[in-house]
Amino acid sequence: MPRFFMAGTNFKGGMAVIRGRDAEHVRVLRLRPGEDLIICDAQGTDYKCRLVSAEPDQVEAEVLEVVKCPAEPSVAVTVLCGLPKGDRTDYIIQKCVEAGASEIAFFNCERCVARPETPEKKLERWQRIAEEAAKQSGRGIIPAVSWAGEFADALNIANQKELKLFLYETGEREGLDSVLEANRSAKSVALITGPEGGFAPFEADLARIVGLHVCSMGERILRCETAPVVAVTAVMYATGNLS
Repeated sequence: MPRFFMAGTNFKGGMAVIRGRDAEHVRVLRLRPGEDLIICDAQGTDYKCRLVSAEPDQVEAEVLEVVKCPAEPSVAVTVLCGLPKGDRTDYIIQKCVEAGASEIAFFNCERCVARPETPEKKLERWQRIAEEAAKQSGRGIIPAVSWAGEFADALNIANQKELKLFLYETGEREGLDSVLEANRSAKSVALITGPEGGFAPFEADLARIVGLHVCSMGERILRCETAPVVAVTAVMYATGNLS
């Protein structure tokens, strides 16, 4: 069923009014009066609607039912990634949104190959990717995508969460499975993953010092765009969000 995000203030008197880009999207999909669609307020609420009219600049739909979005997980996962090069950011955003992440941020660290002077310029495009992935996967929110800044900034963001995980490929580490098993009831989780070259040893040491769980994801070395997706999926499984 077609899915759209729009502000809750556009719902009045049992009707939903769609304007702008989404109204154009309705026409592109060739939806006709009488067909059903879902409109989400981006706060986790779904409005099941039936199309009433589709004019060039405005679409109106009758609200049939209001329900909590069933696709939103019970845990809020913040993904913090060392900035990769090329379009790997696009893959990370798309797949982490599909897997259930609530927030995605990129940061600069010692071994980052990509070092854009103004990464903020990419935020609008990154947010569009998140929105399209949210629509495709039936999410009830549009996960925010941001630029966290430097490595220390990423650690500060992580430390605001209930469970803080630093995913590292070598040295002394805890098993990700055992940490998640002991924290199944966590309501907020931060996942920090590295860029192409991984993290420098001093960065892992700093993560330990500030109280993060330095975790292994097994003996296989995962690509920088694969690790965050696998980690989000592991959290979803451990917290009962894949049942």
